[in-house]
Amino acid sequence: MAKQISIPCMLMRGGTSKGAFFAFDDLPMDIPTRDKVLLAIMGSPDKRQIDGLGGAHSLTTKVAMIRKSQQENVDLEFLFAQLQPDKDTVDTKPNCGNMLAAVVPFALEKGLIAPQGDTTTARVLTLNTGMLADITVQTPDGYVNYDGDARIDGVPNTAAPIQIRFLDTEGSVCGTLLPTGNIKDTFTIPNFGVLEATCIDNGMPIVLVRATDLNRTAYEDVAQLNVDTELKTILENLRLQAGLKMGLGDVKEKNYPKMCLINTPIHGGNIHTRCFIPHVCHEAIGVLAAVTIATACVIPNSVAYSFSNIDLSINPNFSVEHPSGEFTVSLSLDERGNVNSAALLRTARLLMKGEAMISNQIWQKGA
Repeated sequence: MAKQISIPCMLMRGGTSKGAFFAFDDLPMDIPTRDKVLLAIMGSPDKRQIDGLGGAHSLTTKVAMIRKSQQENVDLEFLFAQLQPDKDTVDTKPNCGNMLAAVVPFALEKGLIAPQGDTTTARVLTLNTGMLADITVQTPDGYVNYDGDARIDGVPNTAAPIQIRFLDTEGSVCGTLLPTGNIKDTFTIPNFGVLEATCIDNGMPIVLVRATDLNRTAYEDVAQLNVDTELKTILENLRLQAGLKMGLGDVKEKNYPKMCLINTPIHGGNIHTRCFIPHVCHEAIGVLAAVTIATACVIPNSVAYSFSNIDLSINPNFSVEHPSGEFTVSLSLDERGNVNSAALLRTARLLMKGEAMISNQIWQKGA
């Protein structure tokens, strides 16, 4: 009788996401086998993921792969993989800023890098898109500190703050900030009419549309939007058209672009949102989605511009309201008034350290 294969693994929460973290060296080198291994570990495809580590939701069906970098001025390399509960896909095209928050804690736990003192800062290259970020975590006495008073909406408890400063998010997937070449585009939706949208990528490809143009408010709760089949049909038609215009090709089986309904803020923030990832309404908001939406809000004539009234030269902190609260992004502008960097605060926690088990029929390790 063949034994199961054991693979070193850490289950970690990063921001408002959760997933399995691995060192590259502990996984198969060839991508097809690696994908099979990751699907087996997470228990996909199965909407309950009863035979794996996944949490039956796209926000908890994520994987991070990390290694020490050999590139100059880069400490760590991170590859993110988005899996789905009920699909057999492993998508390494998009970024995930939430999972990024747990990369440096994982690397310290794994011994890929050494603590530097009371805090440790590492430069992380996200291999999915070539994005760079400097990430700072607390490491008193040489250990990662997870306890603290920092709170982020969408996570029930407080934790130690993790600072993330993005260095080059513009055009992360599409290659340019405004991939259609326009600040606003119009799309004709069958059985509905014409919709105006801003297609933008400053860390995450997103299609922004005014909720009122869809006869919605963006103040609806998540459960209500998730059963709104008429809205979902309209958004998916818009997404497919926008994907082509953004140079992303046929996005029917892709997790991007994300869709976002926007409206006037109602809780003291700068914009109110309901994001779809891409077919399920997000109970909070993604890190890079927040960065991208905030960027759209400071571009004159975008569909989001009229909702926000903020002078970044006076106050760089931009508040994005979402179903679970708000997300603050600190934006800086260059001499031309364009966003050139974004910083934010996240938290993370190590949940489990051990070995994930799979059948050796999936990966005959060492063979």
